[in-house]
Amino acid sequence: MQSIRAENNGSTPSPRGIKLRFTRRLTVVLLCLLGWMQPQTLPADDAQWLEFPAGDGPGSGKQVVLISGDEEYRSEEALPQLAKILSVRHGFRCTTLFAIDPKTGEVSPDTSDNIPGLEALKTADLMIIATRFRNLPDDQMQHIADYLAAGKPVIGLRTATHAFNIPGDRKFAKFSFNSRDEEFRQGFGRQVLGETWINHHGHHKVESTRGIIPAEATSHPLLSGIQSGDIWGPTDVYGVRLPLPGDTQPLVLGQVLQGMSPQDQPVDGKKNDPMMPIAWVKTYNGARVFCTTMGAATDLPNAGVRRLLVNATFWAVGLEEKITPDLSIEFVGTFDPTEYGFGGYQKGRKPSDYASLSD
Repeated sequence: MQSIRAENNGSTPSPRGIKLRFTRRLTVVLLCLLGWMQPQTLPADDAQWLEFPAGDGPGSGKQVVLISGDEEYRSEEALPQLAKILSVRHGFRCTTLFAIDPKTGEVSPDTSDNIPGLEALKTADLMIIATRFRNLPDDQMQHIADYLAAGKPVIGLRTATHAFNIPGDRKFAKFSFNSRDEEFRQGFGRQVLGETWINHHGHHKVESTRGIIPAEATSHPLLSGIQSGDIWGPTDVYGVRLPLPGDTQPLVLGQVLQGMSPQDQPVDGKKNDPMMPIAWVKTYNGARVFCTTMGAATDLPNAGVRRLLVNATFWAVGLEEKITPDLSIEFVGTFDPTEYGFGGYQKGRKPSDYASLSD
C-alpha cells in the first residue's frame, strides 16, 4: 500500500491486516540484518501520499488530485489543508501528492525528481498543481501529459507558472518554464496556465499583496462572496506580461502594498500602474484553467484566498451553479503554516503527519 487514507470513523484494522503488516515489517528487518537490502530502503507499506475520501456535499463524485512540490512556499502544508476543506466541507474525494525522498519516505521539497502517486490523474476530474522547477522522470511526467491531452481542468498555484525544469534532451523537455519548443514555447506555465516565470514585481518579503477586483470581472461566478480587499497575502505580486495570451480573463489584480500587513497602503508609482493580474481564467485543450500567483501556505489563513481557491475548484469542474457566498471555507483541524523561504520546510515529516482531520 502506497497511500494513507484519512478516516474519521474510529475503525480498526482487521486481525488479518495487522498480521500482514507485521509480516512485511519483520521481513524488511530480517533482510536488512542479512545485508540483502539497505536499511534506509522504504518499506513497502509506508504511505507516500494521502487520500481524503468523498463525503456528502456538492463535490461528491468528483476526484481532485493535488500535487505539491516546491522548495519555498510550503505547498506540502497548503495542499493537504485545502484537500481537507474540499473533502470534509464539500464532499470531494482528494488525493494529495508530495515530493518524497525515496531513501527515507519523508516529505522533501528539495527532492525535485520524485512525486509518487501521479497515476491518480488517470481517474481525476481536476488537477491542482503547486510545484516549482521539478525535473520528474519520464514515467511520472507521462501521467501529467496524458491528463492534459485528455482535456481535463487545471488549477495552478503560485510557482506552478514555473512548475517544471527538465533538460532539453529529455522526452518532456517542452514542459520546462523556459522551453523553446515552437509548439509549446515557455512550457507548461505559458501554454497551459497562461504565464511562465517572469520576476518578482513586488519587493519579495517586503511588499505584500492586496487583491482588487476589476469592474469587468465582478459578475464572474468564481468571485462569488469576494470583494476588493478581501484577498490578502504576505507573498509578493509576480510580474506577468500584459495582455495575457489568448482567451485569458483576469479576475483579480494585485495591489502592491508598502509593507507586510493587510492594512498597509499601496506603494506609489509604476508598481500599481498598471496592477499585475494575480488570478485569471482561460482554457487549454478545451478544458477550464484557473491560475493564481498566490497560494503559499502563509496565504491560506486569509479567508479571501481560501474562498478564491474553493470557488475555483467548483468552477473548474463545472459546478459553478453550486458556488454561493456562504460556501464553507473553514479550516479542518488546526493550521499553523511555516513561514516561506528556502530550506525552511519541516524536516523528518511523512505524508501521514498531514493526515489528521481533528485539532
